[in-house]
Amino acid sequence: MDDQTRIELEAAAFRRLRAHLMEKRTDVQNIDLMNLAGFCRNCLSRWYQEAATERGIEMTKDEAREIYYGMPYDEWKSRNQTEATDEQQAAFKVAFAQNVGPEES
Repeated sequence: MDDQTRIELEAAAFRRLRAHLMEKRTDVQNIDLMNLAGFCRNCLSRWYQEAATERGIEMTKDEAREIYYGMPYDEWKSRNQTEATDEQQAAFKVAFAQNVGPEES
């Protein structure tokens, strides 16, 4: 497989993951994603921002989130996020420590 085809397939897979999380599974909370998988929608938007920065494109965290979420993050949160339980917050502390290095926090 040539590099361009690989890049296009990877981009298509990312778009499908984004659509799945943003359109089909809005019921899955970011904290649950982080606790179970070690990443969430916010991580994906941050990785998008980091990829832009690596290519010399300036992008703020809020700009990256709006691109990823398709709307301002606060609007998406008010539509889809619920309050985290004490159990979710405790699990998040463990998951965050295991999955996010000091350079990423």
